[in-house]
Parts: sequence; structure tokens; C-alpha cells
Amino acid sequence: MRTTEHRHSKLRNSPIFRVFRYLRFYPKEIGLNIVFNLLSVLFNLFSFVLIVPVIELFFGLSEPPAIEPDFAFNQSAMTEWATYHLYLFRSNAGFWPSLLTFAGAYLFCVLLYDLTRYLGLYFLSPIRNDVLQRLRNDIYHKITILPISFFAGRRKGDLISRMSADLADIEWSIVSTLQALVKDPINVLLFAATLVFISPRLFLLFLVILPPAVFLIGKIGKSLKSNSVKGQQKMGEMMSAYKETLDNLEVVKAYGRENHRQKVFERVNADYSRRMMRVARRREAGSPLSEVLGTLGLGFILVLGGNAVLGGDLQPSVFILFVIIFARLIPPVQAIVKAYSSLQKGSASAARIFEILDADERIIEKPDAVTMTDINETIEFRNVSFAYDGDGGKPVYVLDKVNLTIAKGLKIAIVGPSGAGKTTLVDLLPRFYDPTEGEIVIDGIPIKEMNINSLRSNIGVVSQNCILFNDTIANNITFGLEGIPSERIREAARIANANKFIEQLPQGYDTPVGDHGSALSGGQRQRISIARAILRNPPILILDEATSALDAESQQAVQTALDSLMQGRTSIVIAHRLSTIENADLIVVMQQGKIVETGTHSELLQRGGTYKTLVEMQNFSKK
Repeated sequence: MRTTEHRHSKLRNSPIFRVFRYLRFYPKEIGLNIVFNLLSVLFNLFSFVLIVPVIELFFGLSEPPAIEPDFAFNQSAMTEWATYHLYLFRSNAGFWPSLLTFAGAYLFCVLLYDLTRYLGLYFLSPIRNDVLQRLRNDIYHKITILPISFFAGRRKGDLISRMSADLADIEWSIVSTLQALVKDPINVLLFAATLVFISPRLFLLFLVILPPAVFLIGKIGKSLKSNSVKGQQKMGEMMSAYKETLDNLEVVKAYGRENHRQKVFERVNADYSRRMMRVARRREAGSPLSEVLGTLGLGFILVLGGNAVLGGDLQPSVFILFVIIFARLIPPVQAIVKAYSSLQKGSASAARIFEILDADERIIEKPDAVTMTDINETIEFRNVSFAYDGDGGKPVYVLDKVNLTIAKGLKIAIVGPSGAGKTTLVDLLPRFYDPTEGEIVIDGIPIKEMNINSLRSNIGVVSQNCILFNDTIANNITFGLEGIPSERIREAARIANANKFIEQLPQGYDTPVGDHGSALSGGQRQRISIARAILRNPPILILDEATSALDAESQQAVQTALDSLMQGRTSIVIAHRLSTIENADLIVVMQQGKIVETGTHSELLQRGGTYKTLVEMQNFSKK
């Protein structure tokens, strides 16, 4: 019992089954598809059943019963009953009228078969696109809510590959097999039931060749799935090579590494091609294998059935009908084999998709989360530690028991050498990560108990790596906000010292900024980012080395904008250039994940500690 439950649980959680769960949104379409597929199989079967007795009767291959036989649900009685009434109809109507009538009936069955087959496909076609649409939406939503730590050790090219190549593979390998998974099993079951009804003894031969066929096809499917997993991984590596080259094209050209990058890509591309060649060969092996086994079974049936006809144990017409229907049974069996192979290949892609969908969100919002509207008193870091898993699972601490209180409206500067934990500390405030130990509290309420969207809406972030989207300047300034009047956009740009250069552009605020803001200079991008923060009007502001990558002229313009932005706000500034934070209300000095000094600029210089050393090093480097 436990083994059975384990198998059922494993099946329910398999990637293929989970993709098929999306079909629950389309009960009407699936129901109609099944109905019309069933009708198409019945009309197809009836058209074949109709041929043999008509040919026998019209061309004198058999004699009808002398008296009307009783109808009974078995092959012999039904054949005699049908033959008697067909002969009676022919005698009353005449040869040609009756022949044309039967020809018309056959043609009508074929037309009904084609019509119902089309209707089955008609109701299935919207499911295919909708399932993929829902999967894409779910993946994109998951990516937006996963913590930043999830992406830290992953290649973005591989994630892009999962949303493109893997989803395309699911479309063609899984969703496109729905027709085969619905219609062809119905075909096989009804055709097999008809064969059993016609001659149970001959049908047993088909069952003899079935187990080895299932075994061989299963082996091929297992190998196909294994190679598909490796193939999709290689596709991820290839997409990563693409993205790395595109993102760093200037560096590649500046250092003359075009040939090196070309060789890297060609190697990954060759590995992917070899792997997918194995997948294609194994996938295509299933259909010929099923055809060979089916033809082998048909050969045995011809030998044994022919012997039964010669011995008088089987009517020739019944044997012909059996052979015709058995031959028609082979294509749907082949289709099921091909569908099984496609499912195994698609299962590898589905597993990669659900690896993202099943990823631990970690940043969890409580059901009864408190809505934050403003900061009234303080932000407190209470014994906050943060660590990530190192080699062997041993935690590596980036922050170690940090305690810090920030009063409302103060400007706090955080300084220290690279790797001191400055950015990690401020990233904990909007819950990009959660502390490993300790807690962060705003006005006495832990931020873990706050609604995440309300928390982040009260925090503005301007970082060194200015993020702009491939959209207009106006839409980048209003990012996250809707229905903002143009006057407010222009006012935010004016405060950010960006209004002048924007109005000099050909399309003004409607000018596209290009990919990552490539159409603008570094200082211009930064001022657009500041205007965005000004328009958002957050009570808490985080500036992460916002001017460190700028030249002197751009820095002065951006610093003026930042000074305007920080007016009346609780500001946390990570500073690389210490001269920009001399007027800070409190300077926090960090080293190796700990706070080693706090005080004003003059107080820290008088103490002669780490801060004074950092100031002297910067002053020396300027000389």
C-alpha cells in the first residue's frame, strides 16, 4: 500500500503531470475534444466495418442465410444478421441503387470522421497557447518575488533560456502531444476491442508482442530524458555566453578577445549540438521500432489467420476485416510511442521550469502584515547578522551582530573598506534579504511584520549602478507610479538638476533612453534615477555610492541633486568619496561586518581611528 501511494505521489509531482494540471482551467474545451475524438474514432471504425460485408454481398463472395437470423451480440450472429438485411435491401432496391446507397453511406461516414476530427482539434488549439501563456506569467511573477540572493549564484543567460528555449520545448514536446494523448488511446482501445470481438484468438498474438515493445520504448524514453536534461543545460550555457558577450562587448573589443569569446561560444554550441543530436536519434528510434513490431505482429496474423481460413475455422471476410483494422491500429500506437518520447524530452524542460517555480521565496509576508505609512521615530538594527553558505555548507558571515539606531530626519553615512558589509546592511532594510540573526525595527515594529510593498514604497534607493529601462525618460521617472501629471515629472527633474539636459533632447521627456539607458551619459542616467526617487517622495532614502563612478563635473551636478533629495528625509548614505559626507549627522565606520566607530566627521578625526586612516589615504591619493 505504501509503495502504491509513493508511486502515485511521485506521479502527481512529476514535471509532466504538473504541466497537465494547467488543463484544469479548460474543462469545457477538453470535454468537447474528448467527445469529438470519440465520435471520429467511431465513424472511422464504422466505415471499415461497413466495407467487408458490402463487398462480400455485392460480388457474391458469400450466400445470405435462408431465413432471418436472431440478433445476438457476438461476431457470428451479427455478421449473419447484417448479411441477411443487406441482401434483402439489395433485392428490393436493385444492384446499382443499393450499391450507390452504400457508397454514399461510406462517404458520409468518412465526412463525419473528418468533421469530428477537425472539431476535436478546434477545441484543443486554444489550450496549447493558453497553457504556455499561464506558465510564462507564473515564471515571470516568481522571478519578480524571489529574493535577490536566489540570482546571486546563477547565470542570467540560463534563466533566460528557461523562459525561452525550455518553454518552447514544453510547447512542442508536451502541449502539442495532447491530441495524441486523447485521441490515439481512444483509437487503440476501440480498435483493440473490435479485434477482440472479431477474433479473440488472433488478438492474443498482438498481446504477445506488446511487453517487449513497451520495455524497449521505456528504455529509449529513459535515455531520451537524461540526454534532454543535459541538452537544456548546454542551452543555458550557450545563452549565458551570448549575454556575457553582449553585456561586455566594449571590453571584449578593447582587449582583442573576439577570437577567444568565439572559441568559447563554439565549444558550448558544439556540446549542445552533439547532445541534441543524441536526443533526436533516440526520439526518432521509437516510431520505427513500433512499426517493425507492429508489422511483425501483422505477419504472424496473416500466417495463422490464413491457416484458420483454409481450415474452415474463420470466414475470409472476417479475416480480411481483422487484418484491415489491425493495420489501422498500428498508426495510433506509433503516435502514442512518439508522444511518449516527446513527453520524456519535455519532462527535462519542465523540471527546469519548476525548479524556478518551486524555489523558496524566503522573503515571506505575514498574512496579517502591518501597512507602513511613514517613519515617526527611529530605525533600529538589533543584533543583526547575515551569512551565506560557504564551502561545505559552513556559514560565511558578512554582518556580525550589528546594532545601530537611526533617528528620523537624520543623515547617516556608512563608510569602510570594500567587503565591510555596507551594501548588505542597507539591502536588509527594504528586505532584499532577511537577516540570518537579529531583527530590524521601524517605530518599534519589526519589518518582517510589515506589508512588503508598503515598506518598500516608503524607501527610495539610488545606487551606483543606475537602472533605467528601455523606455522614455518620462516613463523611467514615473516608474512604479501611474497617472502622474507632466508638471510633477518636470518638477522632479528640476530638483534632480536634470530638467535642462532633458529639454535639449530631440523629443524631450519622450526621448527613449535605450537599453540600460545607453543613450544617456552616466551623470544623466544618475540624475534620472534621482528624479525617480524625488517623485516617489519616500520618507527613507538609501544612497549607495551614487556619485562614485562619475567625473568631477557630473559629480557636482548629481551631488547638488542629492542634497535637494535628502532635505527632510531619513537618509542612509554609503560613501566612497568621504568628502561628500563631512556634514553627515552621524558617520558609521564598518570593518569586516562590524561597526568599529561612530560619530561626526570632526569627532572621528580627533579619535585617530579607522576613519582618520581612510581620510588620510584618500587625501594622499589625490596628491
